[in-house]
Amino acid sequence: MMRFELGRRAALGLGASALAMPLVARAQAAPVKVGLVAVLTGPQASLGTHLRDGFMLGMRHLENRLGGRGAEVLVIDDELRPDVAVTKVRAAIERDRCDVIVGVVFSNILAAIMRPVTETQTFLISTNAGPSPFAGRGCNPFFFATSYVNDQNHAVMGQAAQDAGYRRVMIMTPNYQAGRDAAAGFKSRFRGEVVDEIYTPLTQLDFSAELARIAAARPDALFTFMPGGLGVNLVRQYRQAGLGNIPFLSAFTVDEAVLPAQGDAAVGFFTGTTWTPTLPNEQNARFVRDFEGQFNYVPASYAAHAYDSAFLLDSAIRRTGGNLADKGALRTAIRAADFRSVRGNFAFGANHFPVQDFWLAKVAKRADGKFQTEHERKVFDNIVDPFAQECRMPAA
Repeated sequence: MMRFELGRRAALGLGASALAMPLVARAQAAPVKVGLVAVLTGPQASLGTHLRDGFMLGMRHLENRLGGRGAEVLVIDDELRPDVAVTKVRAAIERDRCDVIVGVVFSNILAAIMRPVTETQTFLISTNAGPSPFAGRGCNPFFFATSYVNDQNHAVMGQAAQDAGYRRVMIMTPNYQAGRDAAAGFKSRFRGEVVDEIYTPLTQLDFSAELARIAAARPDALFTFMPGGLGVNLVRQYRQAGLGNIPFLSAFTVDEAVLPAQGDAAVGFFTGTTWTPTLPNEQNARFVRDFEGQFNYVPASYAAHAYDSAFLLDSAIRRTGGNLADKGALRTAIRAADFRSVRGNFAFGANHFPVQDFWLAKVAKRADGKFQTEHERKVFDNIVDPFAQECRMPAA
C-alpha cells in the first residue's frame, strides 16, 4: 500500500520534496481563526462596537495576518446573555475550529465562557472584562487579559478622592460581580467615610430615587460605575437633578463609548483609566488617527485594549514560528508581550494580567465638537494588581 501511494504521488509529479513536507508546516498554511466576542445588540452595544472596531483596525494594520500567517476573524455577538454566549463560543471552537477566543465586555459573560473555552485548551484573551477571581485563585494558564483587574480603575478613583481630601463619599454601582469589584476597588484606597452604598439592577435606566438619596445625603463626592447605557442615563439625570456641584468620580461611566450620547452633561466629570486618546506615544497617535479616519468616532479603552490584543497575538504567533499546536510555547510567547502598546508601559504579571500605568482623566469637549477623555495625571505607575499574589498558576 505504501509503495503504491509513493508511485502514485510520483506519477502525479508531486516529487520527494512534497513528501518530505512536515504535516505541521502544511497545517500552518491554514489561516489563524479568531473568535471575537462582543455585545453588539441592545443598550450596551456601543461598548462592543468599540471593541470590535478596535480589534479589526489592529488586523488592518497587520494586513490581516497574525505572526506571518493569514487570519480570519469570526465576530460573535454575545447579546449580553451568558447562555447565548456559551452556545456561540462552543460552536466557534467545535464547529468553526477557532484557534483563540478574544474579546468580552462584561464580566458575567466572561465568567460564563471561561470554562467552556479553557477546558478545550483554547486560549482566551479578555480585552475588557477582568473579574478579580480570575486574577487570584481562579487564574488559568489558558487565560490572559489585556485590560486590567476590575478593581484597579476604581482604586484609581479611591486614591484620587483621598488625594482631593474628600471625607464623605457615596458609592453607586450595578449589582453584579464587576459592580462589587468597583466598590471594593474604590474602598481599597479611600480612607474617608462611605456614607451609603447603592446597588442597582444591571438593567436599570431610571435613577430618580437614587439621585434623591444622593441629594439628601450631600456627600463630598459620588463614586460610580455605570457602563454603557446605564452611564448615559445616569449622567444626564445627574445634571438634570442639579447635582453637578457634587464631584462625579467614576470608571467606565464617562468614556468615548458613551460621550456622544452624554454630550455636554459629562464635561468636567472624572474617570480612572489605563488609557486616553491623548497619551503621548507614537503607537497611540497612529491608532487614534486611523481609528477616527476609518470609523468617524473617537475610540474608547474598549477599542484600545482590543487593538493591543491583535498586536499581542501577532507577536506571540511570530515567536512560535506560526506554530499554534505547542500550547506551552504559545503561552510563553503570549506572556512575553513583545509588542508596542498604545498605553506605553505593558507587561504581564504572574497571573496573566497586565502590569501597567493608571491615569486620572477628565472629560473635555474638543474644538471639533467631539468629546474625549484627557489624561490629567498618573495615579499608579507600573502597578501589579492586588490579587496576583493569590495566583498559583495550575499546570497546563
